[in-house]
Amino acid sequence: MAAQRRNLMQSQHQSWTDDLPLCQMCGVGTAPNCVYGSDGKGTQSHPMEDGHLRLRGEDGCFLYGVFNGYDGSRVASFTAQCLTAELLLGQLNSSHTDNDVRRILTQAFDVVEKNYFDSIDDALAEKAHLSNYILPHNELSPQSQKVQERLKELEQEVSGGATAVVALMLNNKLYVANVGTNRVLLCKSSSDGQNQVLQIGRPHSTDNEEELQRLAALGVDSARVRQAVQIAGQSSTRRLGDYRVKINYNEIDLLSAAKAKPVIAEPEIHGSHSLDGVTGFLLLMSEGLINALESAHGPEQVNQEIVAMVAAELAQQSSLEAVAQSVVERVKRLHHDVYVSGRQRATYCSRHEDMTLLIRTLSYPLADAALTPTQGGRIYPVSVPYSNSQSTSKTSVTLSLVMPSQGTLTNGTNTTSTLEEGTPTPGQSPTATLQSTNTQTQSSSSSSGDGSLFRQRGSQAAQPDETGRVPPYVDFTQFYRLWASDNSDSQSTQGGLGLQ
Repeated sequence: MAAQRRNLMQSQHQSWTDDLPLCQMCGVGTAPNCVYGSDGKGTQSHPMEDGHLRLRGEDGCFLYGVFNGYDGSRVASFTAQCLTAELLLGQLNSSHTDNDVRRILTQAFDVVEKNYFDSIDDALAEKAHLSNYILPHNELSPQSQKVQERLKELEQEVSGGATAVVALMLNNKLYVANVGTNRVLLCKSSSDGQNQVLQIGRPHSTDNEEELQRLAALGVDSARVRQAVQIAGQSSTRRLGDYRVKINYNEIDLLSAAKAKPVIAEPEIHGSHSLDGVTGFLLLMSEGLINALESAHGPEQVNQEIVAMVAAELAQQSSLEAVAQSVVERVKRLHHDVYVSGRQRATYCSRHEDMTLLIRTLSYPLADAALTPTQGGRIYPVSVPYSNSQSTSKTSVTLSLVMPSQGTLTNGTNTTSTLEEGTPTPGQSPTATLQSTNTQTQSSSSSSGDGSLFRQRGSQAAQPDETGRVPPYVDFTQFYRLWASDNSDSQSTQGGLGLQ
């Protein structure tokens, strides 16, 4: 009966949402979880548990979401299906005020949570009944073994949860609903090429002061929660599903003193943010993507780095799907490279969880399918080392060195700072443009940094090596190799250029 009930609910949600069109102004990139061995090779430890949605409703309404599942993908999948049915089947229209939209979003999450627990109610009841079965003291009887096997099946059926971040666009306004530890960034590009980055909201985690105060008001020892870092295996203080912290929270030592349900599914609603005249893009990121980049480079510049990657890919790719996937692959490579490098942060990079990135452009141009941002020039990767003031680890960021195929160089729309130098390629002296994305980061709750992606080196001169040579700050080796392969009639040149 329980299975029939769940299947009926699932089939109903699928039939309600199957006909909704996908948003074509959006791209999604994903990567499964990975655990690295001592040889640097990675293996997937469990099936993909993230989920997402990107739908276009009626009356100019758009709905996007990223769902970070754990202990299975059931809750993430259920949330994506049910939330769509609660928001895009006539509940929203252009006549609604900001208060109306916020109320509808809050109610939708409440319905999703209730419907999910209704769907596993029979399984939970059976599990509670079988858990009272008295086992013999000596050895398991055949009947007891069957009970144990059934309990394992039921545990797999009801366990797991998800965090969720949802972005809703209506009347050219942006609303964000967040439950848990995913992240939303709104990047606005100004007329002078500056990128202003707004982090909308803060994660509901065990180091969030407001969340700790909320738990303390319920009788929970917030100092212990902060020290423990995780609650029942997760850092989130708000999540969907997860019966352990919703129904059996009194059995968890960390939460046993709570006077009411401490871990909740109530979303924090932000907005509206007007999108009138905005040129830029919206990013929805799963916790796995954020943690992978933080593990590799530290948390200080994550927002700036991800925006710089997106802007660089938008300048090169002709489809948003390719942009999103390329950025995820970049993060995955950075994380892996730090692990195999043996550097200071390698110990933090032995594994990463599922990663999902959703990009929605806002009047932001994509690269022409037949041209690069320099009207026919090719973009070559250049590895530039940098470090920030709060970390001793050395990292490098790949920039784009653009070589035009014609005499005149036209900067791409998405670049904001250039460094021009003549190239030493024989027989041809095009202008090289070193491109980076200048970003400024803000947060609706707290500042995420000073906005400088690349920090100045200061006045200290580089020290010569044992041969008496100063190592180059910018390694052009890969650039020369690619340039030579594209211009086979020219001689290949290898070397480095020292910049200060």
